[in-house]
Amino acid sequence: MDISIHATFLPHDDADKAIGFYRDTLGFEVRNDVGYEGLRWITVGPPGQPEINIVLFPPGADPGVTEDEKRTITEMMAKGTYASLILATGDVDGTFDQLQSAAEVVQEPTDQPYGVRDCAFRDPAGNMIRIQQTK
Repeated sequence: MDISIHATFLPHDDADKAIGFYRDTLGFEVRNDVGYEGLRWITVGPPGQPEINIVLFPPGADPGVTEDEKRTITEMMAKGTYASLILATGDVDGTFDQLQSAAEVVQEPTDQPYGVRDCAFRDPAGNMIRIQQTK
């Protein structure tokens, strides 16, 4: 089999803030910005990696999601427990130094007991963004 990851989805609660974080703070490309009935789906991804896409979507936009579920999603997003993304870099300490003034820091670079060195931030919607050191 030849299977790869093409897209993953992260919720946003403010499209402009999401674009500002992923484009201006992380340096990702905005590849698509689609509006429908007052909602926006934004596709971003790392430059030079067009096969990897992150779709920032409005949570609860699915017509099958109940009002109670929307409330739960909103509460979980606010706590940073609804969605997460793990990124990689060759220099986690340098990346942390560049990002710490522009994003909400959750964890400074740390050697984890499971063998990686990483740090963590939250995006404007509360999603956990972990950045791991590559070897």
